[in-house]
Amino acid sequence: MIVDHWGIAHLYTASRRDAFFMQGYNAARDRLWQIDLWRKRGLGLLARDFGPAYVEQDRAARLFLYRGDMDREWQSYGPNAKDYANAFIAGVNAYVQETRDGTQPLPEEFRIAGSRPDLWHVDDIVRIRSHGLTRNVELEVQRAQIACAAGLEADKLQAQLEPEWTTKLPDGLDPCSIPRDVLKDYTLATDPVKFGPAKKAAQAYDPDALLAQAQDKVDTIGSNNWVVSGKRTATRRPILANDPHRDHSVPSLRYIVHLVAPGMNVIGAGEPALPGISIGHNGRIAFGLTIFGMDQEDLYVEALNPSNPDQVKFDGNWEPVRIMREKVEVKGGSPQDIEMRFTRHGPVLASDAKRNLAFTIRSVWFEPGTSAYFGSSDYMTAKNWPQFQAAMKRWGAPSENQIYADTKGNIGWQPGGMAPRRLSYDGLLPVPGDGRYEWQGFLRLDELPSVFNPKTGYFATANQMNLPQGYPIEQRRIGFDSWANPARWDRIVEVLQEKKKFSLADAMDLQNDDTSMLGRRLIALLKPLQSDDPQIAKGLQLLRDWNASDDRDSAAAALFEVWISKHIGPALVNASVPQAARALIPRPSVGAMFELLEKPDASLGPDPAKARDKLLLQSIGTAVAEVSKLLGEDAGQWRWGRLHHAQFDHALMPLADPSTQAQMRVGPLELGGASNVPHAASYRSSDFRLTSGASFRMVLDVGNWDASRAINTPGQSGDPFSPHYRDLAPLWANGQYVPLLYSKPAVENAASEIVTYTPVK
Repeated sequence: MIVDHWGIAHLYTASRRDAFFMQGYNAARDRLWQIDLWRKRGLGLLARDFGPAYVEQDRAARLFLYRGDMDREWQSYGPNAKDYANAFIAGVNAYVQETRDGTQPLPEEFRIAGSRPDLWHVDDIVRIRSHGLTRNVELEVQRAQIACAAGLEADKLQAQLEPEWTTKLPDGLDPCSIPRDVLKDYTLATDPVKFGPAKKAAQAYDPDALLAQAQDKVDTIGSNNWVVSGKRTATRRPILANDPHRDHSVPSLRYIVHLVAPGMNVIGAGEPALPGISIGHNGRIAFGLTIFGMDQEDLYVEALNPSNPDQVKFDGNWEPVRIMREKVEVKGGSPQDIEMRFTRHGPVLASDAKRNLAFTIRSVWFEPGTSAYFGSSDYMTAKNWPQFQAAMKRWGAPSENQIYADTKGNIGWQPGGMAPRRLSYDGLLPVPGDGRYEWQGFLRLDELPSVFNPKTGYFATANQMNLPQGYPIEQRRIGFDSWANPARWDRIVEVLQEKKKFSLADAMDLQNDDTSMLGRRLIALLKPLQSDDPQIAKGLQLLRDWNASDDRDSAAAALFEVWISKHIGPALVNASVPQAARALIPRPSVGAMFELLEKPDASLGPDPAKARDKLLLQSIGTAVAEVSKLLGEDAGQWRWGRLHHAQFDHALMPLADPSTQAQMRVGPLELGGASNVPHAASYRSSDFRLTSGASFRMVLDVGNWDASRAINTPGQSGDPFSPHYRDLAPLWANGQYVPLLYSKPAVENAASEIVTYTPVK
């Protein structure tokens, strides 16, 4: 094993078994705390290590475990998946055992938490489902709440439905029957682990905050990728670029590794707790992913038998609720008994004894082959487009836009995922569980769109609605409310169209491009407006002169982002949404907001355009006042980077002493970018601190692999005392990259550490 200057491990082995063994061993060596916590959270084993405050989170996690046939499960991923996983787990366990034997030091995080790492079982990898993304159940609940409060027509600002679609209340659904906190267990099961004062995670659950953030997740959790044919590049070879966007954390969600064995040579990023590579190349083909807006889950409202609450009605008959009882071990206390209830649709999330209702969730998570990202173990060794597509037939979750390039010059796009076939409903609201609203199997891969060697010479995705014109959405209801606003995609395509000879440098610049297409659209609305109010006039002038780029040194960017994130949306809601529903839409979706601003309608009053202009001016005034309070009255001193910053705090910091806390923190670092620009850097509006975006970026020169570049922030290591814990963060914040070296001579020239290890057969 050679570790290069940037903490990337290159694993040279005598067999594929050894390669995956070493991947597991090295993941534990660099990220043991992270992967051990991932396993304990996913399996519902937190209370055993951390005490009674985590019992409810453990119970919630266990509701979402895969509990089906394990032979079918393993077979779903292809012929090599279980062998790869067995070898990976053997490597993880070898390192864990060495920490137990004292031949390797126990990472500091375990001392801080007062816990020890566990040995793994191979099934642990695929049984855990709750780290995947399956889409819109929060939006279903929020839409039902709005329909209850003010009618379904009041929902138009919550989300822009794409393709164009009009939803309706499913027959038999009372939207007022959906409890506000129906997703409590869902949230506990999918949330990261929080450490701090002894407070139950369930007590911190705020259903209103969860629903308020539902649309924000669509607009902020996504990715960019594009692939350019050699006919349009300076090198005459394809270029593939990918920067997946997820919640930022330390350690990073992604981990870069290079696996070399006879017949296999693959490098790129994956999740540290999983074998294989999901984003990268294998010397023949390159691949990268972004979220494709497929809806893979539904909330069901099921009728309980008034005479027997352990039965639910389906197709006119009473069916038994399956009841499972397990014990949760608790550190410092006696084991606690938990009960979990399941219907044919999935786990029961909540019950209403007065109405005799149970609320269950159906998700592809409970189908074989849907362990998130594990399907990459199949496609990462494909050698051509047909083999890649064959592997994508087995891709379950999360739903992804996969882009492709190969050394023969081919490029392509293939979305993949297990798409429920809904014929009697659209998935936009909860539905009765009486048998009328069932999935009719799943769409085949050939029922999803795809592209191979497009005439444009490029293909790009950024989570926008990218179903082609004429796609039969009535028969294949893939999803309507989980597509991101196309602003990022619009800018990416604008640059790709302009550049006749696209280069690697251009690709890196585009991943860090701050151009705001939304800013351009709002500036156009402001051009004819005037105001005698000095605050508003100041804001108008600043924005009219702006180049619509969210540069960190830009004063206008600071004003624009404060305005669009905190002022204009609430003002629009207050002006156009019925009073009863306003609290349920604290921020409208970006797409719906711009639709109403650019095409004002009667919801704004008898003179919609005049009301819109008044709203724009007033909200600019309040935004100028806020920026003045934050950055001073002198707009010449305003800078977006003074507000917008990245700071990475390890989850265990609340338990650490002050000196260790300082070692565990990375940042703050000033940033440009925002949610809806290619340089995606979403932030919380309370203090403009980065929350999600691209922790990993990759730009591949297909065929001249050593010229490829990547970055992973804040670093490759999860050890706060390692030099690779934070070394990449300053480069990342400044839009810089490190070499993604592939050839052995190049790797050897960049070696900073060489580790020899002989796996036990």
